[in-house]
Amino acid sequence: MRFDDSTAVITGIGSCLPDHILSNDDIIAAGALATSDDWIRTRTGIDKRRRVAPGQTTGDLATGAGSAALASAGNPRVDLVILATSTPDHPCPATAPWVAHRLGLDQVPAFDLAAVCSGFLYALATATASIRGGLCRSCLVIGADTYSTIINPHDRETAGLFGDGAGAVVLSGGAADTPGAILAADLGSDGDNHHLINIPAGGSRHPHQQPPPGPDSHYFHMRGREVYAHAVRHMTRSTQQVLTTAGWATHTKCAFIGHQANQRILDSVADRLGVPPAHRFGNIGRLGNTAAASIPLVLADPATQQVLSPGDRTVLTAFGGGLTWASIALTWPAVTPRTAPAKAHLTAAATPNLERSRR
Repeated sequence: MRFDDSTAVITGIGSCLPDHILSNDDIIAAGALATSDDWIRTRTGIDKRRRVAPGQTTGDLATGAGSAALASAGNPRVDLVILATSTPDHPCPATAPWVAHRLGLDQVPAFDLAAVCSGFLYALATATASIRGGLCRSCLVIGADTYSTIINPHDRETAGLFGDGAGAVVLSGGAADTPGAILAADLGSDGDNHHLINIPAGGSRHPHQQPPPGPDSHYFHMRGREVYAHAVRHMTRSTQQVLTTAGWATHTKCAFIGHQANQRILDSVADRLGVPPAHRFGNIGRLGNTAAASIPLVLADPATQQVLSPGDRTVLTAFGGGLTWASIALTWPAVTPRTAPAKAHLTAAATPNLERSRR
């Protein structure tokens, strides 16, 4: 999909991270894992820490990131909210309407989108199509996950990988030559390999009231080696496709922002694409794999902001359970990101934002 002339433009960026820091050593001790800090660092790229949100929900972090993105955009009227997550507050109802309510956006359309770690890019493409099609004029897109709630602390393969967090962007209609314009998208899936990343029990196939299909079946499971091969192949091909669709040569110097799954995956994809190290941006070393939140958190990262300038060519790519993958070509936006403190958005203390100027 290529978006010419009229498209969606990023006009605000926000983030929200839990205060609690969990080190590699903390993870090892809590799960009595037969591993080491060095193993986690060399296998994943996570340099000693990640953020987790005990006592907070995905909706709490999403509300914080959404509030920050709206402030970054100058608190515009927003008439659609999309929350990309695979760790909603409840199986039913969706978390997005509650987030919209807490942000003072009552009665706007709001829904959750489940594409696991590709979710934010799927949501970004969906929001762009909605703006181009006239369904809405401005959309708040949030990626938020609390994988600490679904990870088995005793599973050596997954316990050290994930962190919690939320990132968000505001999209509004604009011209394709505006900084922050979404120019092209590539989406794909492979349901034949859905079993490589899953939570076996808890859905309609294996309901809670039935005996679980196996031990630890309510936890997140991933076949790491097989996922690695699929992730590298599909992220590389998808990025090449979106560059072609955007009309950018594959050797074009672009800022490369991949889903922060694993540093070795990111490096393999970037190497195959010929992206020099100076054009690769990420935060897995400090935050771990934050699932649907990872790409918007890189967009909001001060280190990224200090290097890129409005209008710079940028490509985003992700891979997740489903299997799903996605890539987006855009130009770097001319916005100043905002960060929201996580504690300010706890559900128990939350009150709806009474500022109705957005409605």
